[in-house]
Amino acid sequence: MSFLTHLLGSTLQNTRPLTNITSTNIVCVRNASKKASSSTRIKPGHPRPKHRGWKVQDGWFVQKGHILATQLRPRFHPGLYVGMGRNGTLYALEAGRVIITSEKINPNTTHTWATMNYAGRENSVIYKKHFNVIPEKQHNRFILIDTV
Repeated sequence: MSFLTHLLGSTLQNTRPLTNITSTNIVCVRNASKKASSSTRIKPGHPRPKHRGWKVQDGWFVQKGHILATQLRPRFHPGLYVGMGRNGTLYALEAGRVIITSEKINPNTTHTWATMNYAGRENSVIYKKHFNVIPEKQHNRFILIDTV
């Protein structure tokens, strides 16, 4: 008599003891290992991140139209061969190498966009990062005016 038969037989006093137990008669029940709850991916009050900021680093090579930075407020400013979209996105106007510099800005305080972002800083010196793209192939747009 096996241990399992003895155990089951002793717990059931009024029934006859089990003598012919095979492996097909024993059923294993697997319970859930985690609590059932809603998905954690989309919850109210927790929107997905926008991943704003730098997209390329200083010295990287970019193609024409490549996004350099995304922003809500004017953290970064466009420099040479860099365009600025309506939502503040900086993108490359030419293919070339990215150079990031810190330069003084003089915001036009008569513009509503500048007064909204630089209010109270009219008499101070403001430094901002400028994205510049140095083209791989230099242009030939210089005109000879006079020789010495």
